[in-house]
Amino acid sequence: QVQLVESGGGLVHPGGSLRLSCAASGFTLDDYAVGWFRQAPGKKREGLSCISSMYDNIFYDDSVKGRFTVSRDKAKRTVFLQMNDLKPEDTAVYYCATDFSSVCTSWRNTMDFWGQGTQVTVSS
Repeated sequence: QVQLVESGGGLVHPGGSLRLSCAASGFTLDDYAVGWFRQAPGKKREGLSCISSMYDNIFYDDSVKGRFTVSRDKAKRTVFLQMNDLKPEDTAVYYCATDFSSVCTSWRNTMDFWGQGTQVTVSS
C-alpha cells in the first residue's frame, strides 16, 4: 500500500519541542521532495517547509523560520520536522506531503499525496 505516515505529535507546553516524522510505504521517499503543512481548526492549510530530494534544498515559511528545522535521514527513509519554541498558535494537525517531484518548485500548491496527519497541541 502506497502511503505517507506522520508520527510524533502530541501535547507540549509553550516553549517546548517536538519532532515529527514522515515515513513512506510502497515507495522510496528519498527520491522525492517532501513538504510539511498544518491546518488549525477553522483556518486554511498553510505550508511550513519543503525539502528537495536532490541537494536537500530547503525552504521555510516565514512563520516558522528559525524555530522549525526540516531534515532527511536517507538511511531511515524518513523526513523530520524539528519544532522548537512551540507556541499555542502552532496548535494544528500537521501533514507531510509529496507531489512525486524531486524539487520544491511551487511546493505550497503542487503537493497532492498526503499523509493522515498528526495532532500537535501546545498548551499550558
